[in-house]
Amino acid sequence: MTDFSRTRALFHIPAGTIYLDGNSLGPLPIAAKERVARMMAEEWGGQLIKGWNGAGWFMQPRTIGNRIGKLIGAPEGTVVMGDTLSIKVHQALASALELNPERKVVLSDSGNFPSDLYIAQGLLKSLGRGHVLKVVEPEEVGAAIDESVAVLMLTEVDYRTGRLHDMKALTGRAHAAGALAVWDLAHSAGALPIDVTAAAADFAVGCTYKYLNGGPGAPAFIYVAPRHLETARPVLSGWLGHAAPFAFDLDYRPGAGIDRMRCGTPPVIALAALDAALDAWEGVDMADVRRQSIRLCDLFIREVEARCADLTLNSPRDGAARGSQVSFRHPEGYAIMQALIARGVIGDFRAPDAIRFGFTPLYIGEAEVMGAVEILADIMTKRLWDKAEFKRKAAVT
Repeated sequence: MTDFSRTRALFHIPAGTIYLDGNSLGPLPIAAKERVARMMAEEWGGQLIKGWNGAGWFMQPRTIGNRIGKLIGAPEGTVVMGDTLSIKVHQALASALELNPERKVVLSDSGNFPSDLYIAQGLLKSLGRGHVLKVVEPEEVGAAIDESVAVLMLTEVDYRTGRLHDMKALTGRAHAAGALAVWDLAHSAGALPIDVTAAAADFAVGCTYKYLNGGPGAPAFIYVAPRHLETARPVLSGWLGHAAPFAFDLDYRPGAGIDRMRCGTPPVIALAALDAALDAWEGVDMADVRRQSIRLCDLFIREVEARCADLTLNSPRDGAARGSQVSFRHPEGYAIMQALIARGVIGDFRAPDAIRFGFTPLYIGEAEVMGAVEILADIMTKRLWDKAEFKRKAAVT
C-alpha cells in the first residue's frame, strides 16, 4: 500500500495554497533543489566539460528514459528523453507515416491537444504528398478507423474534460485496419497505470512537467515499440541521433535502437531536476494512485454539484472513463478561476468556459479537496468573481 503521507512530504507547496494544477505543472520536488545545486556546483562547476563523461551527462537521455519506461510499461531501451513534446510528436508521426507509406490519412480527434494537431498540419503540408488530417469527435474515433488510415494519433486523456481513451482497444482496431498508433501520454503518465507494451502502441510521447513534476520546460520523452526500433527513420536527423556522433561524418547514419530518436544536445540541468523528481515514484503503486485519484475526483464532483448549482460538469462522471482531472463549465469561468487563485486555490482555465482541476494523490488529499470546495462555494454563492480585476486576461490562462 502506497504511503501518501510520505510522498506528500517530498514536495514544496507554498503555505496557504491548495494546489490543484499538477495536471498543468507539477510542484517543486524538494530533492530537486539540492540535486540541481549539486549538479551545478560539483559537476558543471567542478568537472566542466569533463562532466559529459565523468558525470554521465551524455547517457542521461537513456538512463532517465528507462526510469520513465517503468511508469508506462515500456521495456528497457525503448524510451529516450530530450527536446520538447512538440518535437517528439513530430518525430513519432513522421516515422509512423514512413512505416505506412501507401496510406495518406492521419486520424485524430477534437479532444487532442491543439499543439499535436498543429504539428500534424505542418508536417503533412511540408511532406506535400497528399496526406490529410482527419479530425473527428472523441466518441467517433473507433468508427472512423478504416483502411484509408495510415496513423491514428491521439492523446490518451482529453486535456479539457479528462475523458479517457481506451488505448489498447483503439490500438487494436488501428492494427486490424492496417494503421499504426501514436499516443500522447502528456495527461496520463504519472496519473494512471499505463502499459504501452500490453496496448501494443507503436509510438508514445509525453511531457514530464505535469504529473511527473520535472519542472517548467522539462524535457519530453519518446517511446518506440521494439518491433520498430531498427526500422523507424528519424526524420529529425540530429547530431546526437547519429550512429557515431563523435566520428563527425558528413553523412547521417541513424543510431542503433532508441538512440536514433535523440536529436539535440540534452538539457542537462533540467534532466537533473527530473531525475530527482522521479525518486518520488520509488515505492509507489500506480494502482493505489489510480484508486485514490478516482476517490478524490468523485468527492470533488459530488461536493461541487451539491453546493455550486451554476457550474456544469464538463468531465465524465464515471471515474473509470476519466483521467486524474475534473473540469466544470461556466460563462464566467476565467473570472471564477482568478477569484479562486486569489484565495489560494490554484487550478486553471481552458477556453471557452472551463475551469480545470488536477488531482494528484502524491501531494493532495481529502482535506485539500474539501478546502477547495469551501472556497469555490463561497465565491459562487456571493458572486465574488464578478470584479473587473478577475476579468482581465493574462497571457497564460
